[in-house]
Amino acid sequence: QVQVVESGGGLVQAGGSLRLSCAPSGSIRDIRPMGWYRQAPGKQRELVATFTRTGWTNYADFVKGRFTISRDNAKNTLYLQMNNLAPEDTAVYYCKGFGSQWGADYWGQGTQVTVSS
Repeated sequence: QVQVVESGGGLVQAGGSLRLSCAPSGSIRDIRPMGWYRQAPGKQRELVATFTRTGWTNYADFVKGRFTISRDNAKNTLYLQMNNLAPEDTAVYYCKGFGSQWGADYWGQGTQVTVSS
């Protein structure tokens, strides 16, 4: 059963923007969405942006200044605002959540982001 679900992907032209969202969706309690990763065809999954458990943010160098990670604690929802998108940002974007009940990480099924030139 998927424990976190992403939304907001789609097709956008280069220079455009998208906002991704991630929220818990399964039966396991106390899952907190923490970060965003992406995987392009033929490449390994890589970090995009994440909150640390102490509340700091980490960004991959290739998104600094363009992407912003944020969260709504009341809704337990994680966001990724992506601006000035480029074709090389095309990938499946995954949300990773941390579950304090079992001390485990949980991945969503991903949302496709396609940037056309």
